[in-house]
Amino acid sequence: MNIKKLVKPNIRKLKAYHAAEVPCKIKLDANESPYGLKVLGSVMTNRYPDPEAKELRSLAAKDLGVNPENILHGNGSDELIYCLIAAFGGPVLFPVPTFSMYGIIAQSLDQEYTGIPLDNRFDIDMKPFEAALRKLKPRLTFLSSPNNPTGNSFSSVRIEKIIQKSKGIVVVDEAYQPFSERKSFIPLLKKYDNLVILRTLSKVGLAGLRTGFMIAGTEINEEVNKVRLPFNLNSLSQKVAVDALKKNTDLKKFITAITDERKNLMAEMKKIRGIRPYPTDANFILFHARDASSLHARLLKQGVLIRDMTGALPDCLRVTVGTSAENKAFLKALSNSL
Repeated sequence: MNIKKLVKPNIRKLKAYHAAEVPCKIKLDANESPYGLKVLGSVMTNRYPDPEAKELRSLAAKDLGVNPENILHGNGSDELIYCLIAAFGGPVLFPVPTFSMYGIIAQSLDQEYTGIPLDNRFDIDMKPFEAALRKLKPRLTFLSSPNNPTGNSFSSVRIEKIIQKSKGIVVVDEAYQPFSERKSFIPLLKKYDNLVILRTLSKVGLAGLRTGFMIAGTEINEEVNKVRLPFNLNSLSQKVAVDALKKNTDLKKFITAITDERKNLMAEMKKIRGIRPYPTDANFILFHARDASSLHARLLKQGVLIRDMTGALPDCLRVTVGTSAENKAFLKALSNSL
């Protein structure tokens, strides 16, 4: 039997996202927090989890300053992106380079999608973006701010202009917002009924839980909830996330430690000849280097793994902010490699 003939044409063209596990001493490639919690909740494994994640949503709502009914929980924000596209369909619009899952999920669901290149400051290029809004009339527009992999926050004025001009849903993905001094777009939910905000606990020390949130008006949440699978967030993840939010001081300490280390790391990288780090509001730093792929390989030989971004941005690499010791090891390996 030819299995490929049974696969939908759009899936045949799709390449699976490959999260490679590369053996190394220092792992600074995946934008994970270097700090985490060692916990094991007292969870009964013979019962299904709370399908509505009521306690978790209540705590998250309090933390974010919204009502519980404005929050929909997901198995990471990836699942919520999937649910949004499944519910509303395409065309899907986003700037590029950005989080790859917007395009991957749209393609897997056989929906049209378009990426508009950023301008030379890594901000939204408004002229072609507005033209795409008029021509394509996207049902969904995704804006990751701070953006991955560039690290910068998009202009708030430009984002709001897109929300105003869009005839569809505009999703502001704030996965990295806790590390930014820029204000969240959550307060604008009261002003715009087509606005959706995505948040995640993955970047602040709880990546292993796969816990994300969608914050939106109740009308949008009710529609997206129709395609959310029941019991999508397991009991252990709910328990650990609830405990972490109750002890929010731990997560805040992690965020403060990372932003302090980011400042130090940026300062040291600026001193190194042969590279150019870009400004960042996230927990990682994008930098330009000549012959970047070779530099990436030389770093790996010294046991330091960072992300090779040359496929999206020529001669660029991305390093996650680690602990003080990890960052020093990276800087030493970088100097040796250059």
